[in-house]
Amino acid sequence: MTAGLKQDDNITTLPYADHAGSLRRVFVRDMVVGTSIGVYDHEKGRPQRVRINLDLAVLEGEGVLNDDIATVLSYEDLVTGTREICQDGHVNLVETLGEKLADMCLADRRVRKVNVRVEKLDVFDDVAAVGVEIERFNIAR
Repeated sequence: MTAGLKQDDNITTLPYADHAGSLRRVFVRDMVVGTSIGVYDHEKGRPQRVRINLDLAVLEGEGVLNDDIATVLSYEDLVTGTREICQDGHVNLVETLGEKLADMCLADRRVRKVNVRVEKLDVFDDVAAVGVEIERFNIAR
């Protein structure tokens, strides 16, 4: 078994942060943005509030060198990329938005695992949020 991986029967999971596997957890928590999303006509043509959470397991490699931001995965880049994706035209499903966000995160070869949660905040008056959470891996890279 590879350092940092946990195995249970036929399922291998990757922890978020693990010293033995040299993983660091990078996250963006409770980002609220307006985006064009939804399958119904009344949802199209006007932005809706969504809350986005990103949790990434990032391979440290050599770690933080010389206190230099260029040696780490920048959460500013994650926030900027999330904003760009949310402004890049209409999507019907929260699942689609979640996959686009996961792809953005996994484009960095250091990212081994990402959890993405996308919540629509204003769908039902008596419900705080509805949405989806997905988990994707980059182990082969």
